[in-house]
Amino acid sequence: MIQLLLAASLLAAQPARLQISTSAGVNTSIAVVQIRGDGPFVSLTALARGLGGSVDRADAWVTLHVGAGRFRFLAGTPLVQDGGVLSGLPAASRARGDSLFIPLAFVAEILASPSRQAWSYAPSTATLTQLRPGHQVTIDPGHGGGDSGNPGKFFPRGMTEKDVTLKVGLLVRSELERQNVRVTMTRTRDTLINLEQRAPRYCQRSCDLFVSIHVNSLEPRPGYTNVRGFETYFLSEARTEDAARVARMENESVRFDTPVASNDTGNKLDFMFKDLQTAEFLRQSQQAAAKIQSSLLEVQDGGSKGVKQTGFAVLRTATRPAVLIEMGYATNKEDAALMTSPDGQRKLAASIARAIVAALKQFDRETAATPPGPGQ
Repeated sequence: MIQLLLAASLLAAQPARLQISTSAGVNTSIAVVQIRGDGPFVSLTALARGLGGSVDRADAWVTLHVGAGRFRFLAGTPLVQDGGVLSGLPAASRARGDSLFIPLAFVAEILASPSRQAWSYAPSTATLTQLRPGHQVTIDPGHGGGDSGNPGKFFPRGMTEKDVTLKVGLLVRSELERQNVRVTMTRTRDTLINLEQRAPRYCQRSCDLFVSIHVNSLEPRPGYTNVRGFETYFLSEARTEDAARVARMENESVRFDTPVASNDTGNKLDFMFKDLQTAEFLRQSQQAAAKIQSSLLEVQDGGSKGVKQTGFAVLRTATRPAVLIEMGYATNKEDAALMTSPDGQRKLAASIARAIVAALKQFDRETAATPPGPGQ
């Protein structure tokens, strides 16, 4: 058994070490390099040496041979082939000198996956108590301008969904900036932003998370004003009819969009890379959605309706982790009172901001690394 131990630091501002310990008592320390925006990487050559393996190259493919394992990396892409299985990594491998540097996630998620008995991976038990500097989040107050969203059956006269989402969104921004998180707003006033342009335009490579804020409602039917609660979505096909209903309701805003010419000239390989990268972002989106649901329980007593998946137009074009929050029902008196009162808006915003920070800390833990200790 070979154990791969990553010592995690609180700030990860310096290079780290990946410790490789064999059953024979041989210890090897490998430098972990932090690449801004992409997280921690290790040299494939150094990893092979520590594991007693080898590396060879054939055209654009670089192969790691270790034990009975054979892992082929397509240099400059996030692709790795494990036997006959092609998988994606959180970031593209990159050449530095004579070596290929690969995301550390390969070690934890593929090389030391539960199905393998030859290696184990043991992250440090240290936890992050502070955010790393440089996080950026995009807050998207739903609707705006000519798109009022739902009319707010129990909202004060003249107030609609677009007004509530903007007020809460601006309060979330204030809470996050107080914790040194940089915030980009898709809108800061009553203006219309094309639905399918919100995520790609305002949450690009440096953005850690896109959060779209909305208000739910129901069409009149027996007992509909008794329904209340909150839910958070991330992108996928709808798993329930209710999730599909909410998606249809929110996607109706597309009719307000100004047509935009597409300049998408990507080839099939580009789409494949995007799909593989999106798989990682969906995992992070699900993590963030779960934290938001848990945090909102503290202030929204209408009950959690859970983390759900569906095809919101505002999420379909996201190229980074993205979630959509339905804070409550405008068709319910209690939910409406919470979402429209200044105190309720502050509580909702603080709760959402706490969850975002918790999600960012989890992202940090997954890519954390520490400086080597004495003698390493």
